[in-house]
Amino acid sequence: MDTNGPTFRRVGLNSVSATIIALALLGLQPVVAQQATLRVFTTRAIRTVLDRVGSEFERTSRHRLEITTDIAAPMVRRIRSGEPFDLLVAAPDQIDALVTDGFIIPETRSDLARSGIGVAVRQGATIPDVSSVVAFKRTLLHARSIAYLKEGQSGVYLARLLEDLSIAAAIEPKVVRPDRDIVSQLVAQGDVEVGMVVVTQILTTPGVTLAGPLPDEIQNYVVFAAGVSAQSRAVRVAKDLLSFLMSPAARAVMRSQGMQPASDIKR
Repeated sequence: MDTNGPTFRRVGLNSVSATIIALALLGLQPVVAQQATLRVFTTRAIRTVLDRVGSEFERTSRHRLEITTDIAAPMVRRIRSGEPFDLLVAAPDQIDALVTDGFIIPETRSDLARSGIGVAVRQGATIPDVSSVVAFKRTLLHARSIAYLKEGQSGVYLARLLEDLSIAAAIEPKVVRPDRDIVSQLVAQGDVEVGMVVVTQILTTPGVTLAGPLPDEIQNYVVFAAGVSAQSRAVRVAKDLLSFLMSPAARAVMRSQGMQPASDIKR
């Protein structure tokens, strides 16, 4: 027994070594299973979903998520400047442009969810009337201060909407447009009286209350799309995460946070 044991182990090691040498001679690399760290660039809406279910993906896949959260436009600029990533969540047109330019694998381009735009006030404050276009305009004209994003889908839409409603010039002196996704936080801190941003951000920020969504006549839905990097070193794992974000568990969280999963939207 004592003699055969060490002899057996030596034969096993020699066999493994011979296999590795043979693979090297053929120009192949042996496959070694290892944990991947996925670099995820995402807007805040999907970050809050990953805050709830991301640990389940890490537990079942045995891979780690490294999440960067920002408005989509700065993240896209970072990607175009060469910063590595594995999965991006951004606006559909941004994902499409990155597909066209070779940054994202075309077949991975997917819509995840959408959220309407709403009006936020600090928790405990009087809830303003935003139930009609007339009431919405009156609320903004009477507000002491207003915030909405400088960039991002909601910010671009709201800037155009306020011009169309002919109140942009009247409210301009009291408008704050942050270049980071902090509209709801500004409201919660009391830095501004009224915030306008996607409903999901309002519902997931402590210290704020949803006064209501924009009236139907002027509502706009912000869509969150995703895609896997063409340069990812963990494409399969990134695709698994993308599939996970469309799973029943992720969709349930999206609904609870004021979003409509793509699977719920009638075509």
